[in-house]
Amino acid sequence: MTAQFTVAKEFLSAIAIALTFIAFLPYIRSIRQGVTRPHVFSWVIWGSTTFVVFLAQLADNGGAGAWPIGVSGIITIYVAFLAYARKADSAITQTDWWFFLAAITSLPLWYLTDDPLWAVVILTTVDSLGFGPTFRKAYFHPFEEQLAFYLLMATRNLIAISALEHYSLTTVMFPAVIAGACFIFMVMVLYRRHRLAIP
Repeated sequence: MTAQFTVAKEFLSAIAIALTFIAFLPYIRSIRQGVTRPHVFSWVIWGSTTFVVFLAQLADNGGAGAWPIGVSGIITIYVAFLAYARKADSAITQTDWWFFLAAITSLPLWYLTDDPLWAVVILTTVDSLGFGPTFRKAYFHPFEEQLAFYLLMATRNLIAISALEHYSLTTVMFPAVIAGACFIFMVMVLYRRHRLAIP
């Protein structure tokens, strides 16, 4: 690996980390102001899985491209704390509990594998399940989410993929799937906003 290659990857990683902060700071401010009401279950799931995927990426030599995922994991855990502390979304349905329980019970499964790929497959599935409560909430309350946040996170994930020093399913799967989920979420919210705006 040449020095120029390493510098380029670290530069892309720095951009992805900057986008992480650019996305999260207004989102956190909006939560504190009571404008954005995130679903605590989703954020607990996302925080724990994101950080564990970061560790799996490091184990598979993801290098600088893994750093934005680690930073995001730490900040996401903080958002989960904020959502809980501020009682951001207290409407927890039976379906939300199913998503939450399915996600949490899946987390220990990654310990049963020696291959980081299986850990990432399991955790990507868990993280995707974490979208369930947020999708349900945003479907009924589409104006309580900030789409710019999800756009920035999807973009950040695509840049983080570019910053990876080793490409494999283990290193690429999680950021690619989550970027796709963010885009699908944005389309659904825009559709719902449009439908609710029609008299």
